[in-house]
Amino acid sequence: MVDDGAGIGLRAAHYRAILERGPALAFLEVHAENFFAEGGQALAWLERFRECYPLSVHGVGLSLGSAEGVEELHLAKLERLVRRFEPALVSEHLSWSAAGGRHANELLPLPFTREALAAAVANIQHVQERLGRPILVENVSTYLRFGDGEMAEPEFVAEVVRRAGCGLLLDVNNIHVNARNHGFDALAYLDAIDPQTVGEIHLAGHEAVGARLVDTHGTRVAPEVWDLYAATLARLGPRPTLVEWDIDIPELDVLLDEAAIAARHLDAAAHRRARSVA
Repeated sequence: MVDDGAGIGLRAAHYRAILERGPALAFLEVHAENFFAEGGQALAWLERFRECYPLSVHGVGLSLGSAEGVEELHLAKLERLVRRFEPALVSEHLSWSAAGGRHANELLPLPFTREALAAAVANIQHVQERLGRPILVENVSTYLRFGDGEMAEPEFVAEVVRRAGCGLLLDVNNIHVNARNHGFDALAYLDAIDPQTVGEIHLAGHEAVGARLVDTHGTRVAPEVWDLYAATLARLGPRPTLVEWDIDIPELDVLLDEAAIAARHLDAAAHRRARSVA
């Protein structure tokens, strides 16, 4: 179980400092693929962390949107990890990354078609059956759109979640990035999402590359994303929230400062909700 508080991604550069300092965090998130080995120091560290914090296991390579189905060896490794550590949350991306035996080191976009929707639903249900638990799927950042889309992105995401019986990991930065890149209303996106399906929120930094925004996970959360996060909490109420930072890893205090900002937003949302029902 994860409280509706703020967490950070667990990175090797911060292992010792987190254990020594014990910062007040709601949870720690790890990338599943970093812990697929059957032994070694990484798993030994993770055993120590799970004694102190709830864990969230976040996959990046399962290719849930693949028309060929998920790769069974990859799924078996994920299942072994999840059954060993019993994390509070398990999540993956609503994207694809593998085809024809080749794996791209990227979260590639899906066409928003009924065919792609059916494939994603089937893959998610298969994963959930193997893991014996529901997972969360994350909306991803995109830099192009397929021309044969049959529905808007939020409609597609919401329908996948509804039909698969999974939850949604709502990445607020990705909504902002896509709204800017593709010209839609970020607040309207939020309105299309069923609040009851959202089990976690992600925040991250982005950078401008020409006319596009790129979801880099290498900077502080932008002010406009904090604003969208506040609007998200006003609609959904508090949710476990992770601050992601995956490149140019800063000192731990920088991540803790970002998590503290998220925690203040969560506290404010909780107080507003309490006043509204009083």
